Amino acid sequence: MSDMPTPDELFARPFFFCGIGGSGMLPLAQILKGRGCTVEGSDRSNDQGHTPEKFGALVRQGFTLHLQDGSGIVSSEQILVASAAVEDTVPEVQLAKELGCLRLTRAELNSILFNTSGAGLAVAGTSGKSTVTGMLGWILQACGREPTIMNGAVMKNFVSPERPYASAVVGGQSLYVSEVDESDGSIALYRPAVGVLLNVSLDHKSMDELRQLFGDYLSRSRISVINADNAEALALLPHAKEVITFGIEQEAAQIGVVPGSIAEGPMRQAALVLDRHDGSEHALTLNLPGRHNLSNALAAIAGAAAAGIPITKAVEALAGFEGLARRFDIVGTTVSAITVIDDFGHNPEKCAATLRTLKAHPGRVIAFFQPHGYGPLRQMGDELAETFATELGPYDLTIFCDPVYFGGTVDRSEGSERIVRLIEQAGGAAEYISQRKCVGDRIVSIAKPGDRIVVMGARDDTLSGFAREVFLRLS
Repeated sequence: MSDMPTPDELFARPFFFCGIGGSGMLPLAQILKGRGCTVEGSDRSNDQGHTPEKFGALVRQGFTLHLQDGSGIVSSEQILVASAAVEDTVPEVQLAKELGCLRLTRAELNSILFNTSGAGLAVAGTSGKSTVTGMLGWILQACGREPTIMNGAVMKNFVSPERPYASAVVGGQSLYVSEVDESDGSIALYRPAVGVLLNVSLDHKSMDELRQLFGDYLSRSRISVINADNAEALALLPHAKEVITFGIEQEAAQIGVVPGSIAEGPMRQAALVLDRHDGSEHALTLNLPGRHNLSNALAAIAGAAAAGIPITKAVEALAGFEGLARRFDIVGTTVSAITVIDDFGHNPEKCAATLRTLKAHPGRVIAFFQPHGYGPLRQMGDELAETFATELGPYDLTIFCDPVYFGGTVDRSEGSERIVRLIEQAGGAAEYISQRKCVGDRIVSIAKPGDRIVVMGARDDTLSGFAREVFLRLS
């Protein structure tokens, strides 16, 4: 990227997104198009006929979609946006190389948009990023600040018939709210005015690498917002210039919760938010269950405070926050009280948060997990097995199918069978069923009144359709 054009020159050129339907690509494509750029793209899923409703919506929004055969790459002026994971054998990548097109990763493009805005508000951490980005974006929007929001998940508050996949909001250029990713190291590209840090735990990198990445992130942020309940995050406090802390348990946190004020239900909760700067108390109602979501709300309130939003206003706005697609997303409850939930849980911490939320209320849990790749399963399989074995009880059931595989050269020698064995060895009840269709048959055959069925996994949009199909069959 040494001969990088200036941002003005960059955004005057046409963009081509390879994998435009991806959760990280789609919002960026929408932001560029909203700012008047020419945006075209291709996607293997579109060629294979998966999620036609998503690609149909993109065409209606004016995006030109090509087959992933290289036909869309026609000029050296085009900028190819492709994730680092896209193989060099993909026709677009080969042609772009031959023509000498500039190639940017998703993170490189996002960081340019972020760093050239008036103020960038970043949300980092191993889990909770998308939810907090959605909450923070919604607070700023509700308070009339017109932020641009870049999220990896669809934000229900911003969905409309024209924009059913609202994982981005095209606002003004003065505020840019974005989740930033540590898994590929790209968090190092961002220079935040406000840098939120939710938690630090094992996911794609070793703990030492994570401490380094997140510590450097805080040192680059003008104001840091840190979760005082997370020991690893709090330990990085010395890296911050100016700081606002938040937390439920930690009594030193500047934005906290009045002890004893939390009221939890299966689908929503309430608490008194305490501003320890002035001792003021603010009644929060949240249409999301789970202690992790209360922590997420405090993070968003603290992030908004760092951007100059009074706590009263932030708390008021969150009462109208509708949540994200695939984040503890209730598909429906049948007449016989079987509830189906669609969830993005794919690493140990996210899965644990979802399972704890379910186990806080009575009823059997049937957890179906589709691993998001063979590599991630090797990396965190032991921790995943421990999570399902310890968070679920003897009457609950975990079902694993084979990992997602979209082609390529990945080592597929070690799959889900090993994880199921580990869960059983740790005393949990688990089953391995290789094909997802057969998993659906199994769930429908064993579901009983009062059960909660949770469909978990990432990197595969068809999981939502699978969850809806299970619900319809049970109905």
